[in-house]
Amino acid sequence: MARPSHKELNGKLQAALKSVHANRIVLVEPAALVADAVELGYSIRNELQVVLIELLNCSGPEEYVGYRPPEKSYETKIRELELWAFSVAIPRFKTCIYCKFSLYGDTFYLVSLHVCRSQGT
Repeated sequence: MARPSHKELNGKLQAALKSVHANRIVLVEPAALVADAVELGYSIRNELQVVLIELLNCSGPEEYVGYRPPEKSYETKIRELELWAFSVAIPRFKTCIYCKFSLYGDTFYLVSLHVCRSQGT
């Protein structure tokens, strides 16, 4: 069976949601994430948690756009952790949003959160 399975993706989304609800969020590349937040029109300082909760609640295995098996990160903070990428339309933005993250323990590491630009972004 090719990874990730439906069950594995559901588990990752639930773990991500639990970490975000607890506000255990780490920004991997803050400058890029802030620029993307400005483009989307939300405050990363005041609204990130709410945006992520909405996005994760709207996501399911069908919205997974990552590699099979998941690629591993080369970023220093999350080196060798698996990357989970989802593309989903959420009511707040009325457009397709791309989100890529990693999980380690009970922490959610946000890698990307921006308007869908193309496949694999």
